[in-house]
Formats: sequence, C-alpha cells, structure tokens
Amino acid sequence: MLFRTWRGRIERGLVAPTGDETEVLIHMYNTGEIATARVLTPGGRVSYEGAARIDGVPGDAAPVPLVFEGLAGAMCGALLPSGRAVDMIDGVACTPIDNGMPCVILDASPMGLRGDETREALDADEAQKTSLESIRLQAGPLMSLGEVGAQSVPKMTQVSAPRTGGVIATRSFILHRCHATIGVFAAVSVATACTLGEGPAAALAVLPEGERFAVEHPGGAAEVLIRRDADGRVTGAGTLRTARKLFEERVFPRA
Repeated sequence: MLFRTWRGRIERGLVAPTGDETEVLIHMYNTGEIATARVLTPGGRVSYEGAARIDGVPGDAAPVPLVFEGLAGAMCGALLPSGRAVDMIDGVACTPIDNGMPCVILDASPMGLRGDETREALDADEAQKTSLESIRLQAGPLMSLGEVGAQSVPKMTQVSAPRTGGVIATRSFILHRCHATIGVFAAVSVATACTLGEGPAAALAVLPEGERFAVEHPGGAAEVLIRRDADGRVTGAGTLRTARKLFEERVFPRA
C-alpha cells in the first residue's frame, strides 16, 4: 500500500516532482509519525527501473530510501528503556533497545555459539532457547513492557562479527524460532545499537563511513539507513525498500 502511495501521489499530481528525486511525506496512521520516502523522478516522471534488491525478496526494482521520524522509544518510551546501554541478565551482557522495535541484543559467543549457525540448528537447540527465553522474560520489565510471556516483544537478537562485508551479523528470534531474515524495524534497532559506543553490538560492529548499514542475517543482509550527527548520535533511521508497478485501474461511476 505504501509503495503505491509514494508514487501514486506524484503520478496523480498530488506531489510535484522536484528534479531527479522527489521526497514524499507519509503520515503513518498506526503510530502518528511521519516517514519520508525518496522517489526517483528523472525528467519529472516516476521511474520504476532499478537494480535495488532486498535479500529474501525475489527480483529487483527501483530503490526507495524510507526514513522514519520518532522511532526512538516507540513502544518502550525511550531508546534505552533501562537507561543503560548494557544490562547484565543471567550473567550475559545485553542491550535492551527500542528504535522502532523493542529488541534485546546479545553476543552469541557467551551462549556457546559462533553466530553463523543455521536456523535449523538454532531451532533444535533447546538449551539455547531456554536461556534466551529466561533473558527475554527478565528484560520485559526493564523495558517497561511488563510481563512478556505471552507477547512477541521484545525480539531476541544474537549478534556476531560480520562475515560478508556488512556491519554486524545477526540471528533474530520471534519467540523461540529463528527468523529467516530479520524484521525491518528490528534491523533498525540493531543498527542503532552498533553506534552506541558500548554493548555487544557496538563491540562487534564494523561501522560504515556513510548512512547505509548492512545488517547480515541468514538470508543475506538488510539495508538500513542510519543518520548520525557530528557526535555520532542517531538522528534518523530507516530502510531501503523497492517498488515496481503491479497494475493500474480506474473506476468510472454511473452518471
């Protein structure tokens, strides 16, 4: 729906193109926040051509950088809900963070893992899953989420050093199953944690020069956009999406 909205506003004349790239503001009704999409408009016309890819999604298409405002503390009330970049839970250093998605980020190695295990291996590791759930249940109150036994948040994300040229490698869990990739906002929270200066992600991350953070996952890497000020503080975050035209139709009412 958002893909159609970004370009549809320009194609229907609701937003005037501004050169080869046009910014479109999107009001997100579910959160009340504003997102900004940058749409390719060479010659003043929307372009659907491009070679941008999202690992785990077939094909390629036009790139659409999408940056969100007001993500920090969206569910927990603060970027670092406990007030700290590092909390020790069951003897494991964790970063509880919420920059669009509440996540608990921890180094895979203290749990006896390399960080490059397959999903199948992790899903079959009952001891590891029990340890993750113990940490998750204790992190809930620290993150102002209360008792989280029946909730899907916070997401648990194990991190390790990048292996394919990205910023950080991840294994993300939705309750007790390893994610085939990583959720969009979970990737944003992980990338943000890489910039904190302390914590498991910060210790392992290879930070890029620019704003594009590749967050590695079992299916490839998620492209995250992180904007930082001169002091390295995150001022905006988002992700790279793609868009192609699927169909177009008009309905003409009876006179």
